[in-house]
Amino acid sequence: MNAFRVLLILIISTIAVYTSIVIADHGFNLFPVFFGDMAKMAWPGQFNLDFMCLLLLSGFWLAWRHHFSPAGLALGVLGFLGGAPVLSGYLLIVSLQTNGNVKEMLLGKVRAAS
Repeated sequence: MNAFRVLLILIISTIAVYTSIVIADHGFNLFPVFFGDMAKMAWPGQFNLDFMCLLLLSGFWLAWRHHFSPAGLALGVLGFLGGAPVLSGYLLIVSLQTNGNVKEMLLGKVRAAS
């Protein structure tokens, strides 16, 4: 579990640094570039579409894990918009809260107990 937590911290740190450099060099102009690449129907757009689907799955999982409660829906939106840093941070916190119980991490306390 410690290796997994180190990986999560590495993901958060790496993406934070990389994103800071991109914003400094190109500004915060993500959405026109992201969707513009998809509209061109080329490999960068294919990657963006694939990534967006993974973000959607991440968001639905976060909402589902919290039984689609208002907080769960908010986490789902945050996961969809925030990507790997949000999901990694969430998993890091949950791994600590559950003492590394993977079943409870993935399913939530209620579903893991049944």
